[in-house]
Amino acid sequence: KYGEKLPFLFKVLSIRKALSIQAHPNKKLAEKLHSNDPKNYPDDNHKPEMTIAVTPFDGLCGFRPLKEISHFLGSVPPLRKLVGEEAAGEFEEAVKGRETSSSVEDVQRNKKALQTLFSALMSKDKSAIASTAKDLVAFAQRASESSSEEEGSSDGKKELATLIVRLNSQFEGDVGLFVLFFLNYVKLEVGEAMFLKADDIHAYLSGDIIECMASSDNVVRAGFTPKFQDIPTLTSMLTYSYAPISEQKMNPVDYPYVTLNRTAYSASSSAILYDPPIEEFSVVRTQLNAKGAKATFEAIQGPSILICTYGSGTITVGPKTETFREGFVFFVGATAECTLESEGDVFTTFKAFCELDGKETANGTT
Repeated sequence: KYGEKLPFLFKVLSIRKALSIQAHPNKKLAEKLHSNDPKNYPDDNHKPEMTIAVTPFDGLCGFRPLKEISHFLGSVPPLRKLVGEEAAGEFEEAVKGRETSSSVEDVQRNKKALQTLFSALMSKDKSAIASTAKDLVAFAQRASESSSEEEGSSDGKKELATLIVRLNSQFEGDVGLFVLFFLNYVKLEVGEAMFLKADDIHAYLSGDIIECMASSDNVVRAGFTPKFQDIPTLTSMLTYSYAPISEQKMNPVDYPYVTLNRTAYSASSSAILYDPPIEEFSVVRTQLNAKGAKATFEAIQGPSILICTYGSGTITVGPKTETFREGFVFFVGATAECTLESEGDVFTTFKAFCELDGKETANGTT
């Protein structure tokens, strides 16, 4: 089905400096970009991806609810100055009273207004961005140093101000400082996850994560990076869907195709499935909480890659047993049963896999 290529890429990212504001093209756009510019778009595949927090993580993901964007336009003078009074006013008028409407006509109108405003920001001259960014950082510093944020504040004023100062120290005067007001600021605790469809705008800011994605290197960047940026493509490709970040967080479930031994059960060990709505990959996080705890995975019709992120133990496939500890990676071929056993109090692994004969869900359907 996928030729001689794995259908997914599986990574551990340790983010100490913000990664670029970016989106990944859908399949149709990827084919077009690759044909026109193979240097910057090296393949013709799409790249939906999933992020699972290994340590506390923060990032930007998807456009905020429109009321929040309107609020910032009215309360952050440097933002309004940069996008321009005319563009800000047109956006406010276009979405007023329709911010949460679910009618098809209103949603399309809102998306068009958001695209126009965001494109106006992203097309600004670099010198104007850098100059206005100084005003923004000064504004943020005053807010950060002031008394604690107002109780019940919906925008996390002081938190966002601190974030602006932090990111400016990494990418001084960057347009990304203003993009913050358009995108959801998300925090993930250990084990929490989010899924990003193709054409979803995002940026990872800090933390250690497991990342799994369709097999592609296509990235359309537009901020927080010295690398090639393609702003016209980014602003034209986005879906401009707007929603709280809660709608993109995943709800993992128990993985049904694993057997835990008695030691594992008594120690509240777990095997949790993160199952995005695509066929290329799923991920299981296994945590064995006692010495001698075992998890035996049924054979599947597809490849798996396993990574250990904490502790130590063993992995057994057929007659072969290998040491498996933090930082080790193993490939397990199709139709092979796999057993993990802990050698200490905690042994944490992640297993990415693909079902080649039809993707199984948690209830066993395909």
